[in-house]
This record gives sequence, C-alpha cells and structure tokens, in this order.
Amino acid sequence: MSERRYRHGLVIGKFYPPHAGHLALVRHALARCDRVTVQVLASSAESLPAETRAAWLREELPTAHVVHGLDDAPVDYADPAAWDAHVAVMRSLLDAPVDAVATSDAYGAELARRLGATWLQADPGRRGVPVSGTAVRADPAAHWWALPAPVRAWYVRRVVVTGAESTGTTTLAEDLTALFGLPAVAEFGREWSAERPGGLDAPWHTAEFDLVAREQARREDDAARRTPVPLLVCDTDVLATTLWHERYVGTPSPSVRALAAARVPDLYLLTGDEIPFVQDGLRDGEHVRHAMQDRFREVLADQAAAGGAPWVELRGDRATRLEAAAALVRPLLATPRPLADPMPQANGDVVHLGGDAVRIVDGRVVGARTGARDTRAALPGATTDRVPHSDA
Repeated sequence: MSERRYRHGLVIGKFYPPHAGHLALVRHALARCDRVTVQVLASSAESLPAETRAAWLREELPTAHVVHGLDDAPVDYADPAAWDAHVAVMRSLLDAPVDAVATSDAYGAELARRLGATWLQADPGRRGVPVSGTAVRADPAAHWWALPAPVRAWYVRRVVVTGAESTGTTTLAEDLTALFGLPAVAEFGREWSAERPGGLDAPWHTAEFDLVAREQARREDDAARRTPVPLLVCDTDVLATTLWHERYVGTPSPSVRALAAARVPDLYLLTGDEIPFVQDGLRDGEHVRHAMQDRFREVLADQAAAGGAPWVELRGDRATRLEAAAALVRPLLATPRPLADPMPQANGDVVHLGGDAVRIVDGRVVGARTGARDTRAALPGATTDRVPHSDA
C-alpha cells in the first residue's frame, strides 16, 4: 500500500538560524505533501531579520513556499490564549487550508488539531539530527556541520589584509590562510591589471573598478560559504578598490564606495610600508607607495571612527607580522557573531491536547491519570514519521 499523500503541508519555526534539522523536517514534509508552506515566525526581540532567514530557506528548499511574519505573542504552550494568538498569525500567512502539519516536538499534535490537519512527527527527541537553534546560537563553530552555506557565510568573521603596493599584503594573507586552514580569497584586481585590454598604459575607467569590486566581493562570499571554520582572511577588499579608483581615475567612485559601505569586515590588518619595495612589473613604483599608505591609514581611521571595522598596522619581518596578526585573529574566531535572545518560552514540556493539559517527556505524552503513552496516539488520525529533524 502506498503511503498517503497530503495536499498542503505546514512547517513553522523561528529558524533562528536555519540548520540541518529544519531542512530535514521540510524535506520530510515535501516527500509527503503535494505542496508545503514554511512559515518563518519571527519576534521583535530577535536580531536576524525574518526576510533574511526566509531567503536562506528559499535557497536551500526551492520547492517549498516560504513566507515570514511577525509573531510577538507570548510563548506559553500551556496557555490556550497564547495558542489562539499564534495560530491566528499562522492562518493569516496561509493562502489555502492545510491538511498536514510537520513538527519534531509534541506541540504538533495540538497545532494539527487546531488547523484540522494530520500531525506528521519527525525525529522525536531530536536523536537523528542532534542540533537546535539554541545550540547553534551558543556555539556556531561546534555545529558548523549543521549549517547551510548561506548561514555559514553570515556567521563567518571576515579579516581583510590591505595596504599600499609592495607592503606584504599577499604574503600575510596567504600565511594566515594557511595557519587557520581557510580557503584563499585572491586579489582579483591584480589579475585584471595583468590582462586588461590596452595593458597598464591604457586609461582606466570606472567600469573596470566596478567589475573588480563585484568580482572581489563574489570571491569573498563564495569562500565564506565553503570555509571549514567561521573565519575568512581576504587579500584586499572593496574598500581598497575605492582607493585605487581615486589613484587611477582621479575621483571617488560612488558605486564602489556604496558597495564597500555594505561590506564592512570584522578587522582590517594594514601591512606596513617600512619593508623594501619590490617591482614586479605591475606596480606603480616606490615614488607613490608612501603617499598611498598614508591614504590607506586615513580611510581606515575614518571608517573606524564612523562605526566601521577596527584596524591595526603591522610591521616587522614575516614571522613577526604573522605572530601579531594571529594574536588578533584568534579572539575573533573564538567569539561567535552574536544574535539576540528570542522570546522566553514557558511550559515547553506542557501541551494542551484537545483542551487537556499533558506533559511531554522524551517525545511521549505523560498524563496525570493515564501515565505515559506514545504521542502518535495523542489525537485521532495523527501519524508519526521518524526521520532526522530538529525544529528549535
């Protein structure tokens, strides 16, 4: 006998942030329903925009219908009034009735009852995918395996090594990348300089710097999705491109500046200009190096004063610079990008099933008189499908 299929399934959650358990739950629902609506229910207390979370889920789950809404009702699983408020928000986000509700936790039974749907439970107790939003927020590095690529990219701490020509930026960026085992983010502007039509003697145009800035940003974002730890070290960035536009075009570029303003890293490392200049055939020369370095200092100081990234200038030989840089980077790697605490939950182990308050222990309903019984029998018609999932 073939497994029953449902017309329209519903998956709800904070997805704060999305993780492997969420994806497994939605895929469980997609395998059993003709269509699935995923609702990102965010509160005003949370610091990660619901729109961002929804976009990440759409990228990972392109066949699901992902919507988001504001839900500031108190979270109390034992309060029927709180249930009424939350379900009202859910109903307002639906474009059609649902006949299936997929959750891991036992509240799914009551939610399904209120929506006139069947409960599809996945991985009670979260044994299949042992992860939760709370655990991820506390230590994303420890749960890196469970984070989709766009969530990883958001959590990554970004360090940019920058400076004037022949100050050792590439050397330090490569040394840090090797030390921490990171994917490389190479400088595209240098590659473009070597292959641009007309060579180095041809006039430079703003469009070229737009190209360089966008490609540098793309490379950075791509590496952030692939890095094995929440850290990325970049050899230059878009802010540096704004300075080279000034140097070669003679005026600031509004478009490159705007892109730089939207991509502030966590730390700038400015390589010092005290080392000997080395001409490699692509560089302007010693006569402009110190003036450009002064301009880098000025711009980095201005952006830091305006609330941007801190910056440190590193001097000394190769080993000295690496040691100093690593001492600055390690605390960043050890400090998760913060997220505000969500609204507190009350009575998370208590659920009203058809008006009767029961306590949930390890995925099972425990009643005051009836003792323990499997949650699949909590409501007529409820089904339990045990697949890996966690929806905290």
